[in-house]
Amino acid sequence: MNKLKTIFLIICTLFSMRSVLAQTVDEIVANHINAMGGADKLLSLNTVRMHGSLTTQGTDVAITITKSHLIGLRVDISVMGTENYQIITQEKGIAFMPIQGMSEPTDMPDEQFKAGQIQLDIQDALLNYKEKGTGVEFIGREKVNGEDNFRLRLTYKNGIVTDYFISSNNYMVTKTSGKRTMNGEQMDIETTYSNYKQNADGYWFPYTTSTMQGETNYDKIETNIAVDPGIFK
Repeated sequence: MNKLKTIFLIICTLFSMRSVLAQTVDEIVANHINAMGGADKLLSLNTVRMHGSLTTQGTDVAITITKSHLIGLRVDISVMGTENYQIITQEKGIAFMPIQGMSEPTDMPDEQFKAGQIQLDIQDALLNYKEKGTGVEFIGREKVNGEDNFRLRLTYKNGIVTDYFISSNNYMVTKTSGKRTMNGEQMDIETTYSNYKQNADGYWFPYTTSTMQGETNYDKIETNIAVDPGIFK
């Protein structure tokens, strides 16, 4: 009898832990969405164009990122007299990088395409994540630049896994990380986000992002502007 009671208590504890963790995820997500302006505000975001400069190896590179929600993403890079671009849609990923010796547009490797594909959702990956088929798991708490963060693991429908670090202070995303295959080698890829500000339309963006390639600072972010779908072809 005592053994049955012990088993029953263990089962109850496990279900209780699952309930607490689920509640923790929902609370973190809800606070994050509120910090970003609320669900209604995010759902009204349809297009974005970001103008900035990437500093890499002592060189400043002009960069423009244009996104149309769930339709296309285009990155234009001007460097050393060359015009380079990357395009991602729901169906394909294409890169044309003369600076890297490319003479014609080339299809992206499958994993790079899938990783870029998730960026087509510009309204926030955590907004209505269950309806999108995204799994979200609470991993724990960790420090990012000395600040306490919640660590959530997102598993997207296409199989890409990315960890989101969300500040317990302001509920903004401070870092994302994930394993990606680059040049045939699996690497840990991290991006940090800082300098959050509202643009002219009241949407929150990190105006500074940092990756292993360098730091990008945006001086202008436009939203809900007309975007010709032809630029994604």
